[in-house]
Amino acid sequence: MTREHRHLSVVAHRDGARTVSVYRADDPDSCAQSLRLTSSEAGSLIDALKPSHHSASLLYTTDLGLVAERVEVAAASRWNGRVLGETRMRTETGASVVAVLRRAEAIPSPAPDFRLTGGDTLIVIGTREGVDAAAAILGRE
Repeated sequence: MTREHRHLSVVAHRDGARTVSVYRADDPDSCAQSLRLTSSEAGSLIDALKPSHHSASLLYTTDLGLVAERVEVAAASRWNGRVLGETRMRTETGASVVAVLRRAEAIPSPAPDFRLTGGDTLIVIGTREGVDAAAAILGRE
């Protein structure tokens, strides 16, 4: 909700596009205007609104078409205590784990025999679809 009590939503699509919608002031459940932006247009809008933007979980470069994202291994995850290679993440998604953040330590280029621990944050890089699929693998119960 904006300062003027207008409802605004942003939907992030898997292809990198964004849909920005503004709702009617007299009926916040009724959409007054929607605008679909390509990933490049969304990036330009972000830069225009907040040039020094930084997301703790998402870094991307539209020029190369790669997405780098932080994906956490939950304490209750089925992968807690298992090795990275068992996830078959690279084989199934094409996305790569380029580092693991564990407490105050960064572990670059973990090998397939690297043992995951609940609370680990994996830095995954690949296409948007690949990173989303990798996050889905890590989120499986």
